[in-house]
Amino acid sequence: MTGWERLRGLVDGRLRLPGDSGFDEASRPFNERFRDVRPAAVLSVAGSADVSRAIGWSRDTGVPIVARGGGHSYAGNSVNRGLVLDLRDIDGVHVDPSTALVTVGGGAQMRKVYAVLREHDLIFPLGNSDDVGIGGLVLGGGVSVVSRAMGLTCDSLVSTDVVLADGSTVTCSETEHTDLFWACRGGGGGNFGVNTSFTFQARPVPATSTCLVLWDWPHAIDVLATMQEVMRRAPNGFAARIGVSRAAGEDGVVSVIGQHLGPAAELRELLAPALAAAPASRADIADRTYWEAADYLHHTTAGGAFAVRTRCTPAPLAEDGLRTIVTAVDKWPGSANPDGAGAALFTWGGAINDVPVSETAFPHRDVLFLVSMDTSWQPDEPPEVVRENLDWLTALHRDMGEFAPDASYVNFTDPDLDDWRAAYHGPNAARLAEVKRHYDPDRVFSFSQAI
Repeated sequence: MTGWERLRGLVDGRLRLPGDSGFDEASRPFNERFRDVRPAAVLSVAGSADVSRAIGWSRDTGVPIVARGGGHSYAGNSVNRGLVLDLRDIDGVHVDPSTALVTVGGGAQMRKVYAVLREHDLIFPLGNSDDVGIGGLVLGGGVSVVSRAMGLTCDSLVSTDVVLADGSTVTCSETEHTDLFWACRGGGGGNFGVNTSFTFQARPVPATSTCLVLWDWPHAIDVLATMQEVMRRAPNGFAARIGVSRAAGEDGVVSVIGQHLGPAAELRELLAPALAAAPASRADIADRTYWEAADYLHHTTAGGAFAVRTRCTPAPLAEDGLRTIVTAVDKWPGSANPDGAGAALFTWGGAINDVPVSETAFPHRDVLFLVSMDTSWQPDEPPEVVRENLDWLTALHRDMGEFAPDASYVNFTDPDLDDWRAAYHGPNAARLAEVKRHYDPDRVFSFSQAI
């Protein structure tokens, strides 16, 4: 009996080997930069018992193991060259209307979570892409368009079930396995075990309005500078993504995409300084229900290969920093991917910063803007195109070090980051290492940037 046949006999779920139906779908990374990483097998687990048995089998055989929910790891960490645990069948979503507690299976994706929450008119901070998995989102902190008002996804977490490296299952919360619960709120996915269930505290949906405002490229500096000040003074109910981007052969575009937990009239007043700073080529500011807003702000991508690097800043960027971004986007070397390249200021602060840095593993509790820089290409483009794009991104990230500290968001995982422990985990790195030694001393759960 081969090792794979033995595993097949241990579990209730379906084991797929290369060439089997569904293998490619279950093993293909979202970021095609890593499409050549092919696992030896994929196990679509039927429940937590399968997870436990597979971990035991992995330890016995020495075959590396990794859990996969949505598969959206920017660094391709949702796949490996050993065994992938596909959690997508553990996707139940249960709402207790009397308490507004929502229990979500570890493999549930945003599409299903939103659909069930919509039936009950309840919400907690979630992502805006249909197939992002709940596990990766919450374990890395989880920043949502409503996080300035409601906190991170992990700030709504009440408890989580985790299958540990020894195959046992524990429930951790504020009163049970408190050190592991602390680490699961922002320490990053894949480090301490396989989370098979999460319970969140939800709340009633608020009234909302949204904005999508575009400006032509010559106005980039003025709009960025003005919007930074708008967001520095904005109420917690307003969050925005302030972006500059360019696709090959096209002029750059400046954009503000956001949501306000209040009427469009208030949102229009908040945006007035930016609309006065330069004429907008498009200004869509309107009242929408929370669910209409979720559809409106839904993230789409052309796919392909990409790389993202981040920095964090507690204050608006200096004008020279904004100029560095705009100049770099002007000089982007180009690619065939229609997503192009650019940079964005994601507005953090508000309720995110109301939580002390030591209360959860998420360390960035003093940040006003996440500075995200990205580039994309098609996976079949020549190696020199890939190298030019990565070199461009590396240079922009380096140059922005003069204006924003070396702190990065673990959910925008950056495989090219050097001092990633300090950048991702800051003052919480040492405590996370202690939790790792306690719950996974043999490093059963390991990858290139594993704690």
